[in-house]
Amino acid sequence: MAAGLGLCPCRALLARPGGALRALCGPVRGLAAGPETHFGFQTVTEEERREKIYQVFESVAKKYDVMNDSMTLGIHRVWKDIFVHKMNPSPGTILLDVAGGTGDIAFRFINYVRSVRERQLQRRLRHHQNLSWQEIAKSYQEDKSNSLGDSQVVVCDINKEMLKVGKQKAEHLGYSEGLSWVIGNAEELPFDDDKFDVYTIAFGIRNVTRIDLALQEAYRVLKPGGRFLCLEFSHVSNPLLSRLYDLYSFQVIPVLGEVIAGDWKSYQYLVESIRRFPPQEEFKAMIEDAGFFKVDYQNLNSGIVAIHSGFKL
Repeated sequence: MAAGLGLCPCRALLARPGGALRALCGPVRGLAAGPETHFGFQTVTEEERREKIYQVFESVAKKYDVMNDSMTLGIHRVWKDIFVHKMNPSPGTILLDVAGGTGDIAFRFINYVRSVRERQLQRRLRHHQNLSWQEIAKSYQEDKSNSLGDSQVVVCDINKEMLKVGKQKAEHLGYSEGLSWVIGNAEELPFDDDKFDVYTIAFGIRNVTRIDLALQEAYRVLKPGGRFLCLEFSHVSNPLLSRLYDLYSFQVIPVLGEVIAGDWKSYQYLVESIRRFPPQEEFKAMIEDAGFFKVDYQNLNSGIVAIHSGFKL
């Protein structure tokens, strides 16, 4: 299915850690090891950061969903629901969900489109009251066989362990129609230009080493008129809430990581990475610099998270 969406085999191989083409062709554009950056509060090279982040998510993959529920007291589910409702996809929408390994956004997208499709079908049947029951049943069965109305979602993640968890969840929950999984780097997506109606990235872009490259790639793979949507932890506007949030983040979340996932360091990094992520207005400017128009954002829970939106016109 991904091949039909313009999956580029060369880019896909380059996106794999240690891919054969990387050795033949040298470093991927923009992915040099030299410049220094940050890994949480540590100073590291860009290549070291990529390796460390890969190891973080390889380590936490199996406990990722449980930890999300524990860290946010389940509120992440509400944030993701709001995110998909803001997307408001219609049947026929082609979605690329980047850093979406465990499938949370993809599954919500499928549910949303199925719901819209079902309402469309019911309205159409009400407008055909004069049809025989045989004709109504035939029309209903034909439409039910294509419950997504040709919508598709491609989940793209650099980490094979995260994708493995997502595929297992999809099988367990019964998701298969219109869903595909691709290993790929947000900074060098393995897709051709102008292929997707919507690009989403939820709680993933702060883990990208070169955010500017990821935004350029998002712009490249979107069709003209396509929409960029990002859900990410951001900066709290209320001073009192900000102090309480810092206390909870640094004193509680790493402990939960140790108790539930046996991994203090990974969750210490995740907390630190949130503090290093650009504030809402700065990130908005970065999205505009990548070429997007009508860029805005919506704060949730006083800015604990924010949804940024922009269009490729």
